[in-house]
Amino acid sequence: MPKYIAAVDQGTTSTRFMIFDHEGKVVGIDQKEHEQIYPKPGWVEHDAMEIWGACESVIAGALAKSGTSVKDIAAVGITNQRETAVVWDKATGKPVYNAIVWQDTRTDTICNELAKDGGQDRFRTKVGLPLATYFSGPKIKWILENVPGVKAKAEKGEVLFGNIDSWVIWNLTGGPKGGVHVTDVSNASRTMLMNLKTLDWDPDMLKIMGVPRAMLPTIKASSEVYGKAIIGALEGIPVAGDLGDQQAALFGQTCFSAGEAKNTYGTGCFMLLNTGTKPVQSKNGLLTTLGYKIGSQDAVYCLEGSIAITGALVQWLRDNLGLIQKSSDIEALAKTVDDNGGIYFVPAFSGLFAPYWKSDARGAIVGMTRYVNKGHIARAALEATAFQTREVLDAMNKDSGVDLTALKVDGGMVYDELLMQFQSDVLGVPVIRPKVAETTALGAAYAAGLAVGFWKNVEDLRANWAKDKEWKPMMKADLRDKEYKGWKKAVTRTFEWVE
Repeated sequence: MPKYIAAVDQGTTSTRFMIFDHEGKVVGIDQKEHEQIYPKPGWVEHDAMEIWGACESVIAGALAKSGTSVKDIAAVGITNQRETAVVWDKATGKPVYNAIVWQDTRTDTICNELAKDGGQDRFRTKVGLPLATYFSGPKIKWILENVPGVKAKAEKGEVLFGNIDSWVIWNLTGGPKGGVHVTDVSNASRTMLMNLKTLDWDPDMLKIMGVPRAMLPTIKASSEVYGKAIIGALEGIPVAGDLGDQQAALFGQTCFSAGEAKNTYGTGCFMLLNTGTKPVQSKNGLLTTLGYKIGSQDAVYCLEGSIAITGALVQWLRDNLGLIQKSSDIEALAKTVDDNGGIYFVPAFSGLFAPYWKSDARGAIVGMTRYVNKGHIARAALEATAFQTREVLDAMNKDSGVDLTALKVDGGMVYDELLMQFQSDVLGVPVIRPKVAETTALGAAYAAGLAVGFWKNVEDLRANWAKDKEWKPMMKADLRDKEYKGWKKAVTRTFEWVE
């Protein structure tokens, strides 16, 4: 009887393989970073072959480091950076172009062109999303129109499209030798091409975007057996779970009831609220998205607030400015001052996501005086994450009609005590960190485990969830309002920067 379940967690900056036991505890892990490619301002790419190589490396690495035999693994789940688009040749398995990353803004002209007839929300009721450079549909259109010869091949089904989940599953299950070409509802709902009600590719959207159906993966549940791994260290293991990273975190945080929400602090920040088995259309700049689908059960929908730059701002201070040596140094630097010194840092590096959806915005530090030092900049960078989360939470409360009473948090930044306390202060509600904060990989493992009977039902998963730490608001209400008002004013300074 297998003792463990595993997950490939393919993120924006690195790839991880994690092995979990029945209680959801980590028994093995390996991680590898990959290159961020910036060919032009606003363009962000990854080498999909490098990513697949990293997957193979971390799978072997985690098994070796933990001394786990592949026979002890019941199934593997996949979770991925969403909206990052890859198009590859079916016969050779080679990408026709670098993967275009979710942060990339090159498709703004495509989006603006499509918005001329019916505005930014033209397709929102059908696909749940505004027209924005964030999503993969316009990225596929760009590749088909700009890489010679690809469009003709796409129409014949000789090239395939996928978000990173499809790319990893296809390679894991054989690649050019019969790899399974699938995605799940959560990833498909980020393309602008899937109909929210039918959970299938929408013929009208395919026509408008000029995307041939022959290149698209089959849309499946998030928890079902897609095939068996026939490549490398996982040979013979069922591939049985697939969730976009933020939906995987929702799953890992066991937010299985309508009204439960989580916020993940990674490269960007993503808050998801479970709205049950019917889609809720947002009037306040949130996305209507698929949460997950377990086997033949009804699909579960979410409202999502997506923030483009949070942890990436800390990396920027490290890599571009050399202000800190490693990301974790940000907290100590921010603690050298008592407040932000009157400055706000709005990191609209790739435009503003929720609730604004302005791709013409750019980053700004406002309120600068001679008094300000690097400690204030570090503190303002952390505060930006908390303020952006507050904006999303306000929109969520308006859309859902339900005031959130506490926020479950996860991801790399939740070990920053200063940030978590400030987050609670700005929201005015408790912030709760679970024992396993790497809930993205855990969620993918849970989905795979449910599919093969490693866990019987979601109640088994709820029993695994345990609180590690809770922060309660300590800031006075009048100061909270004053600080937040300053932030809102700062945000307006970034609008319409790009002509």
